[in-house]
Amino acid sequence: MVRIRLRRVGRKKQASYRIVAADARCPRDGRFIEILGHYNPRTNPPTVVMKNDRVKAWLGQGAQPTESVRTLLVGNGLWKEFYGTDYVYPAPKQTKETEAAPEA
Repeated sequence: MVRIRLRRVGRKKQASYRIVAADARCPRDGRFIEILGHYNPRTNPPTVVMKNDRVKAWLGQGAQPTESVRTLLVGNGLWKEFYGTDYVYPAPKQTKETEAAPEA
């Protein structure tokens, strides 16, 4: 399966990321199929540049974005443009501690 994910580049403690399409079995910084853009969280505001047509092509072929890339797609408006709806984040899971806690 092909995943759209972040590939870390940059020096130590000065990370920036490439958005790539890669086989899900390859390591994070390993082999990839295509570079789809880049993301720099150290700028203010964070810089996100994507090749929208290539990202749409990969999503159309069934590539699955990771959670971090999905957040970037939602923020960039590409998720709604491709799927036609806003992404609804799942509700947090209930644990035994939260179920047992009395409500005030």
